[in-house]
Amino acid sequence: MNIEQVKSVYFVGAGGIGMSNLERYFLTKKMRVAGYDRTKSELTNQLSKEGAELHFKDDVSLIPEYCQNTKETLVVYTPAIPDSHSELTYFREHGFSVMKRAQVLGQITLASKGLCISGTHGKTTTSSMLAHILKQSSIECNAFLGGILKNYNSNLILSESSPYTVIEADEYDRSFHWLHPYMAVITAIDADHLDIYGTKEEVVKSFEHFTSLIQPNGVLMVKSGLELNIQAEKSVKVYHYSMEKEGDFHAENIRIGGGEIFFDFVTPEKTIKDIQLGVPVKINIENGVAAMALAYLCGASDDEIRKAMASFKGAKRRFDLQIKNDNVVYIDDYAHHPAELKACIESVRALYPTKKITGVFQPHLFSRTRDFAEEFAHSLSLLDEVILLEIYPAREEPIPGVTSKIILDKIESPEKILCQEDELLGLIQNRELDVLITIGAGNIDKFIAPIRSILEKR
Repeated sequence: MNIEQVKSVYFVGAGGIGMSNLERYFLTKKMRVAGYDRTKSELTNQLSKEGAELHFKDDVSLIPEYCQNTKETLVVYTPAIPDSHSELTYFREHGFSVMKRAQVLGQITLASKGLCISGTHGKTTTSSMLAHILKQSSIECNAFLGGILKNYNSNLILSESSPYTVIEADEYDRSFHWLHPYMAVITAIDADHLDIYGTKEEVVKSFEHFTSLIQPNGVLMVKSGLELNIQAEKSVKVYHYSMEKEGDFHAENIRIGGGEIFFDFVTPEKTIKDIQLGVPVKINIENGVAAMALAYLCGASDDEIRKAMASFKGAKRRFDLQIKNDNVVYIDDYAHHPAELKACIESVRALYPTKKITGVFQPHLFSRTRDFAEEFAHSLSLLDEVILLEIYPAREEPIPGVTSKIILDKIESPEKILCQEDELLGLIQNRELDVLITIGAGNIDKFIAPIRSILEKR
């Protein structure tokens, strides 16, 4: 189907963060947008306000009439939706054009210069930083992001003049293989999504194939130390980056103190001094180096880079500072892999080295919990106190013997507790807290507002 001829778009799994930027894109094109999701959320409420017609029951009779024309309706689905879903089955059996989200994104961005940020962690923050730098510069950009960028309160940025599109390139279900980057970044390659890949080796192979998709005369930016067989053609320029000292692009003269982080940004040609992080977290030095490297190669000036990095407010649920006062600090983060968890906790520890740090963690997926129970426990042991929720199943059925307790038993923190969702707020209410982090990719975000309310009253 030619997307330009589409008049209505139906989304199966409409509440996903990645799906929502496509919904917003089609709404800006004056198309009619409808869809299904399992549960209501703050995001689905916002999409409804913006014009999407959504429902929350898998029921073919609820599909709007304007989405019943096979020649004018495009159906978009997320891989998290099971094949047995009745609405998805209906569309397939009745001859509709049914495409994965990644396929649609690949078609939309095919005519632009795609700046594709990939990696098993760090890609949302890095792509958000890059989008903000370019948007605030004379270059501008379009952007399809995997998080709500707080500077714009959206995960979609559009420009009428810029040839560049920033894309968060998701490795889940090999989705990023539908993209054709002009420039690409690989931030990390950890064993993850083993329900899809099976082994770490297959994850690496998937990223290696991604490098082969970069357009001739394009750019590949790889974090220093990653081991992969780059398959990009010879005309693609390959750079490496790191937090400090290693790589073509890196940071030096890092200064951390008083809740602020400054550093100098080193490029192959020059050094841009006194970069200030708008979100002063140590891991964001590395994310910032990757984002600034691509912005620099696209032609952003020193001053544009410096000003944008200082004004960057971050993406929601990515080291998202909710409260910071003399009584308590509360941070929320989307981390759901042991490496992300470790980076998050170490970043908090660097900011608050003398304070007691309490973490509430909700494991995401039975398979991930089974595969990485020991690694999760190791990362969580960096906390002074651990409150562990039960596993958020997402797209999976339970696995016998796999519960949060297999993580809890291995945690070495002096204080640890397994907590049911309905017990969490009471536990927070009656606890002495210096620094609190809520962490996870499930529905733990529904507790952010009530926890913030409890802590603000202290």
